[in-house]
Amino acid sequence: MQPDPERPLTSPPTDLREAVGGPLGMAETSLPAVAFVVAYTASGSDTDTAATVAVGLAIVLTLARLVRRESPVHALSGLVGVAFAAFVATRSGRAENFFLPGLLANAAYASAFLISLAVRRPLVGIIVTKLDGEGNEWRGDPARVRAFVRATWLWATLFLVRLIVQLPLYIAGAVVALGVAKTAMGLPLFGIGLWLTWLLVRRHRIPAPAQA
Repeated sequence: MQPDPERPLTSPPTDLREAVGGPLGMAETSLPAVAFVVAYTASGSDTDTAATVAVGLAIVLTLARLVRRESPVHALSGLVGVAFAAFVATRSGRAENFFLPGLLANAAYASAFLISLAVRRPLVGIIVTKLDGEGNEWRGDPARVRAFVRATWLWATLFLVRLIVQLPLYIAGAVVALGVAKTAMGLPLFGIGLWLTWLLVRRHRIPAPAQA
């Protein structure tokens, strides 16, 4: 199957908000962690209160998406993630554990990208070509393979940088600093990653055949 030249991942990401679910998607991704840190500070380091506020906000954002009759996928996945993080934090009694699932996820993502490079199957190439409806022809194009390798290194580095910055803060129990780092290195880095991936991949796109 030939790739469609109009597919979003290989056309300019002119609106990165859509990639994360629009304005509500951005709120669902970042605000619960901010709410947790603010509530934790305002309550005198009460982990239970901070977790309750974060989960409550995630529920409100989920309901807002349902009321607007938008796809609940982003909201529900975010709600489950926040609820699990809150459970880990309250169960352990350590506020910094609210951020532990995110750290583990970053480690898993970094490992997946690095393993794909080690076995010479760059994960970005697999993802992009699958979304484009393309087969495995790209593996025979050295220029495309190099582009996908660079893009895969980009994402592996992104997740590793998050770990390098945030893991010491987690170990030190620096909850406020950890919340700030998570927020600053969340959507901004994701947006940059999408943009740079497009820049790397677009120049080596296989054009669709001309229509008769």
